[in-house]
Amino acid sequence: MRALVLGGAGGMGQGVARDLIKQEQVTAVVLADLYPDPERLAPKLRASEKATLIEMDVNHHDSMVSRFKGIDVVINCAGPFYKTAVPVARAAVDAKVNYIDICDDYEGTEIIFNSEIDKMAREAGITVLTGMGSDPGTNNVLVKWYADHLDRVDEIYLYWVVSIAELAGAAWDHSLHMTLGKIPQYLNGELVLVEGGTEEVAEEFLEPLGTCHVRYVGHPQPLTIPKYIKGVRNVVIKGALIPLWVDELIKQQKDTGFLGTEPLDIKETRIRPYDLALKLWETIPAGRDNGPQASGLKVIVIGERAGKKITYTADMVGRMAPGTGLPASIAALMMDAGDVTEKGVVAPEGCIDPSKFLTAFLKRGARIHQSEKISSMLEV
Repeated sequence: MRALVLGGAGGMGQGVARDLIKQEQVTAVVLADLYPDPERLAPKLRASEKATLIEMDVNHHDSMVSRFKGIDVVINCAGPFYKTAVPVARAAVDAKVNYIDICDDYEGTEIIFNSEIDKMAREAGITVLTGMGSDPGTNNVLVKWYADHLDRVDEIYLYWVVSIAELAGAAWDHSLHMTLGKIPQYLNGELVLVEGGTEEVAEEFLEPLGTCHVRYVGHPQPLTIPKYIKGVRNVVIKGALIPLWVDELIKQQKDTGFLGTEPLDIKETRIRPYDLALKLWETIPAGRDNGPQASGLKVIVIGERAGKKITYTADMVGRMAPGTGLPASIAALMMDAGDVTEKGVVAPEGCIDPSKFLTAFLKRGARIHQSEKISSMLEV
């Protein structure tokens, strides 16, 4: 298998590549990046005979199409995905190459599903798998795993936490963008728009994270999960940056206009407040708490089995880069093995066999803490 990882010199891309080069069936991993500096790569990637580093710009469609030909799968890790998911997916479809991304922005997902990309991919006989990272990705697969053990699924709650000690590059752009404006949630059987960054709740995560305050964020699951888990009433996605002072400051910046996207004239220069705030967030002042070197996920699936109310809960904690990269690598290997047969645009919960994925995930050292609560349907 020959894979091309776009954003290959970034943290998430290297997380994918480090796993791929270990696999016997993988003969080549092309790391494509806008800034292809070998010094950015981990020593094992620099030393690997399977890995090569090239320059690639997602704004150059024809050059992407040309380079994608001869590749078995393109794995897009170049964020922010509200800017990159659609152009890279279009290029992969034009090159007739299977495509995977770790897109965590709902705008890109919505366009990929509802544009000509789906029809073109089906006609080309390829798979466009979007959202195959950690969140979305692993938690979507866990949702499908639990749904398959229920007669009916009523509610799904997806919570995540990322420490700014792990945040860099395009992830900051996504982290600010996902709270802006009206964002989708699936409530009472309908897709609705809510104000991003609102409806804060305190949730318990595994140590060292503890109690974290999560809010509505703009991720794709409210768009995709109801396509595959029929009858679900609520699909709620909330997230947080920690320590708490980070989200509190972002909320203040949003309320006071520092995250505005309309350009302002400042001393004869046109500038978007958002761009300035994003630049300043790249450097955290000395002495501020950056939080632990860990991120976390929580998945809650509530439904019915044999007349009983069942609540499944899964918790995970770990480093963000491998936690996001491993799922995409596993999915690429499953494609190569013929375990992903759906053609056209699809989300993880629509094409990934949970048992096979989770087996591979756990073999790579992942730990998932799970619980099942069974109660009478008469309980209030």
